[in-house]
This record gives sequence, structure tokens and C-alpha cells, in this order.
Amino acid sequence: MLLTLSTTHQPAEDLSYLLHKHPDRVQSFDLSFGQAHVFYPEVTPERCVACLLLDVDPVALVRGKGAGSDGLLDQYVNDRPYVCSSLMSVAISQVFGSALAGRSKDRAELVDVPLPLTARLDVLPVRGGEDLLHRIFEPLGYTITATRHPLDEQFAAWGEGPYYSVELQQSITVARLLQHLYVLIPVFDGRKHYYIGQDEVEKLLAKGESWLAEHPERAMITQRYLPRQQSLIRQALARLAEEDSPLGEEDESASVESAERPERERTLHEQRLDAVLAALLAGGAQRVLDLGCGEGKLLRLLLANKQFTEIVGLDVSVRSLEVAQRRLKFDRLPERQRERIRLLHGALTYRDERLANFDAAAIVEVIEHLDPARLKAFERVVFEHARPRTVVLTTPNREYNVVWESLPAGAMRHGDHRFEWTRAEFEAWGNRVGEQFGYSVSYSPVGPEVANLGAPSQMGLFETITIE
Repeated sequence: MLLTLSTTHQPAEDLSYLLHKHPDRVQSFDLSFGQAHVFYPEVTPERCVACLLLDVDPVALVRGKGAGSDGLLDQYVNDRPYVCSSLMSVAISQVFGSALAGRSKDRAELVDVPLPLTARLDVLPVRGGEDLLHRIFEPLGYTITATRHPLDEQFAAWGEGPYYSVELQQSITVARLLQHLYVLIPVFDGRKHYYIGQDEVEKLLAKGESWLAEHPERAMITQRYLPRQQSLIRQALARLAEEDSPLGEEDESASVESAERPERERTLHEQRLDAVLAALLAGGAQRVLDLGCGEGKLLRLLLANKQFTEIVGLDVSVRSLEVAQRRLKFDRLPERQRERIRLLHGALTYRDERLANFDAAAIVEVIEHLDPARLKAFERVVFEHARPRTVVLTTPNREYNVVWESLPAGAMRHGDHRFEWTRAEFEAWGNRVGEQFGYSVSYSPVGPEVANLGAPSQMGLFETITIE
């Protein structure tokens, strides 16, 4: 199976920097089901073409985790080595992880810039006909060209198959294009090669956070992304409906208690936000920073509580800030609400006077995205220069990763994570930072705990030491 990405943006070789893959050599990557190869058949100042080719080992696929869950995957002979399916989504995440997350070390200024891009999928199993391609991709702004292939060119009587070569064109950011492909490729196929659990809901909402809630076919996309998992489908659709609802005067009285949803189990992400919000409330903070605010989920909770009189969200991604502004319905907020909140563009590794003199800062699942070499700069920016009275920081617990069967051994939870700490490593870092900058530190688990492994996330509560 082959994914081809091309651009006529000039200089076109910028695409290689955004993909983090060198254009002068073939690069190969080992995956649990085979190998992925990245190469560039054309690189000129006027046009750049990058290819992601998957070489699937059908024996490894059948014998791996998740085999036996679908009759199609019970056999060595099937169409999996030849079609773009959930295997391609996994490859996109693992091979183009930084690009998928919207990060580029050498072309950071282009990450949020729409470029003229073309994506070609050879071949895509479209179980629903060509009309499904238009229903899914056209609302996202794509121009679609689809060529249907016969089941066998030598036996015309067999008729047409469900297989299409699909070309998508649009002026769009590389990250957004890859997010669309990551979510939607398995939607057309309607089946996955691995176990579907709670983490699949998180993947769907994370990659679809900036566009899925507004898609006219979001229900169908969700159902096909989570095939035959009715409880997960209901949960995902409920959260998408929440994200699409306006936040106005009537929501101002909402509290942590009212956020409880007895009809379904709270997801890990919701539990994490609940824990951070509870810590901020308990500390009496009124002026709060959300550092690395992303697309604004914590900001929504803060805005819904009257205790917080000034709320500032900061993020390095302009695209994420634009999504947060749209999700928060800035243009529809009452003036009194709008005066309480600001969104700032900035990085957590550079001193920023705008961050000084706040009561508290929340840093939720952000630090693991920083290069280890930049941690010292982050520490000084937050704990020395901004120096809020309270810092609430969460990060993944690496020990818990073995609980998720769909996560390959030794792999990190996200393609953009630079590291993941054990509980001991997190506490060692937190204790050193606290001692260096004058904070006391306490630690607590976030999410369901497993004996000897801890919880999936861990939270550090840093509070300034008052000298009498």
C-alpha cells in the first residue's frame, strides 16, 4: 500500500522538513506488522513528492496481537498487505509522528501555514461506494479524484471491487492533512487490525479535535472508526456534542460536581482535567495560566467557574489557539465572560513577562513533548521567571504502558513524546526543581491504579515555600 504526498509550494523541498524525513535517501522503519519505507521520487524547487510505502508481513499480522478478532484477519491470504487500512494509520503515527503533531524544528514558521498539497492513496478499500468518499472528504474542503479498480483485470465478468485509487487536493497544513488521513482511512475500511479499547476514543478525539465535531457525518465516522463498540461510540459522540455546544451566561454557574456524568465512566482525559481543576480550586487560585493549553478543554472548565477571575491560555501552535477560540465561542461570549479570558501565542522555553504575577499555572500533559535538552529552559521560565504560587503539572506514567495491549512494547503513547517518566523519575525531577526554586512538591496518581504499576498519569503539585 502506498501513500503519496506532494506539493507545488516553493521551495517545494520544505515538505521534507515538515515531514522530518531526508529527501536524499530511502529510510526504513520496523513496525509490528512489517516495514515502512519513506522515499522521494521527485524533489525540485517547484515540486516535491514524498512516498510512504508499507511492506506488510501477513504472517506477523495474523500471529500478532489482535489477530482472531475478525475473520478477515484469521487468514494469511487477505487484502491487508495491499490496501490502505488501519495499518497505514499506525504507520503515519509512528513514521510521521512529529508532522502529525504539527511540529517542525527547521520550518516551525510553516507548521501552521496552508500549503497546496495532494495526497494519493493506492489503494483504498471503500466499503460504501464512491459517494462515501465525497460525503467524508468534501465537507473538509478537498477536491476528490477517484479511480475504481476491477477485482481482476483479466476477468471482467467478476465486476468492480471496492478498491479505489484516491487523490485529494487542498490548500491545507501538513498536520491537518495527516490528521484527516489518520482518522479517516480506517473509516472507509470499517475494520481494524488491533483491539479497540478506551484509548481508541482518545485517539479519535485527539486527532479529530479541531474538525470532527463540526463534520456533518461525524456520527457515521465515529461508528466506523469504532466498529461494533457501541458503548465507546456513545461516549465519543457525547463528548463531540459537548465540544460543539456554546459556552455562555447560562454555563457560568457550572462546577466540578455538575460535570459528573453518571451515565458513563469518566475517561482518562476527563479524570486528568478534573484532578487539575480540583487542585486549582482547593488552592484558592483566581488568576490562572493554562500553559500548553492546546485547543482549550481545560480553559472551558476554568471559564465555567466563577472563582477564576482571570484566565490565560498559552500555546506554541497558532492553529490550536484558533481552534480554542472557536471552541470557546469567543464571538458569542457575553462581554463579562470575554473579559476574563485571553489566548497568547508563545513557547514555554522562552522567558515571557506576560506570564508573571499569576496565582497558579496548569501544565497538563505538555512537558513530555519537550526535548530533554530544553527542560532546563522550561524550568527557569515557569518556576523562576513566571513563578506562580502554585503549579499543577501532569505527565504520563511510563510504567503503566504495559496495560494497553495495542501499544507496542517499548513504544511511547504519542509519536511526539520525547520521553515518558516512571513514577520515580518524575518524583526525582520534581524534587530537584522544588529544591532549586523554592517549592514544596506532593504527588498523586490520576486514573485507575494497577498494583506495582501505578496510574496512567501522575500529577505533581508545586507550592511556593513561605519563609516566616
